[in-house]
Amino acid sequence: MSTATDDDDGDDRDDSGGLRKIIHVDMDAFFASVEQRDDPSLRGKPVAVGGSSGRGVVAAASYEARKFGVRSAMPSVTAKRLCPDLIFCKHRFDVYRAVSQQIRAIFRDYTPHVEPLSLDEAYLDVTADLKGIGSGTLIAEDIRRRIRADTGLTASAGVSYNKFLAKIASDQNKPDGICVIRPGEGAAFVAGLPVRRFHGVGPKSAEKMAKLGIATGADLAGKDIAFLRQHFGSFAEYLFRAARGIDLRPVRANRIRKSVGGERTFAEDISSGAALRNTLEDIIDIVWDSIERAEARGRTVTLKMKYTDFQNTSRSRSVAQAVSDKDTFSAIARSLLDEALPLPLPIRLMGLTLSNLEKEGDEQPPSDEAQLSLL
Repeated sequence: MSTATDDDDGDDRDDSGGLRKIIHVDMDAFFASVEQRDDPSLRGKPVAVGGSSGRGVVAAASYEARKFGVRSAMPSVTAKRLCPDLIFCKHRFDVYRAVSQQIRAIFRDYTPHVEPLSLDEAYLDVTADLKGIGSGTLIAEDIRRRIRADTGLTASAGVSYNKFLAKIASDQNKPDGICVIRPGEGAAFVAGLPVRRFHGVGPKSAEKMAKLGIATGADLAGKDIAFLRQHFGSFAEYLFRAARGIDLRPVRANRIRKSVGGERTFAEDISSGAALRNTLEDIIDIVWDSIERAEARGRTVTLKMKYTDFQNTSRSRSVAQAVSDKDTFSAIARSLLDEALPLPLPIRLMGLTLSNLEKEGDEQPPSDEAQLSLL
């Protein structure tokens, strides 16, 4: 690992060496930072974007709010309890999209190989950059400088030779930082990380790993592929490679995402209609935020439930035109739940997914994120 310097970053072997130069750019507390930028009275104060009502959910939190433990996907009542002075702002997705387009235009000055993950982050392959700069670190620094100058916002960046390492690196020195993982450093860098930092490893997977004695990348690297397949199935290959800092996925511009969704596992099984409906409203709020972030529009809404006996059930509805607003998404989700009631057994998990996604504008919805886990 290194911080940026004016020297060549060492991440740029020839194409004949088979290594790429990948940058992952991640805006710092994007939604909240836009609100603080546009309203100077909010600067330096704990801010959350989302609803402040009893069923509201935090979509984004400023760094001042994060110091109190406020996080995205957290119920607003919990966030307010953690931070009594928390200021809530309503979503302004039209503004966030406009700023995101500004940022993507900057990216495309350096490379056509841009893979957006959401409004506020993207991968860039700058192996053959358009400006002939030749250094991934210098390109990342220039992009961060231009983002600040053009939008008044800060971004963090990770620079490495594959997507997995670049994404991990972008989170290393947040906010407003950069981290470089050079060739030969990936395995050692990953070895010291908690497995929860691995992209795709959610709270449930991390808990399962902890029970198996896997806490760090080094612990994971110590398990052979047979062990990982036994306990993690098809996820094993990814984990095996990630523990060694290996990722062969290319940066794919305009990649089509298959679905956007999320699910919640309850502390206690629930069965009453009122409790189920309240839970569904929470999931609608959080999943719709994820849909907006991904700029996704789709024609199929699916409600998933897992009964107390661990059997899964799901109901789906497809519509002729893509679901483009939260009211329509909510109405379909509520209707699917009403059709399922009364339930034969209590449930321990509920989830919603929007699929059959379509292109919006001149860009395909991005696809690199695992399904959102609402724990």
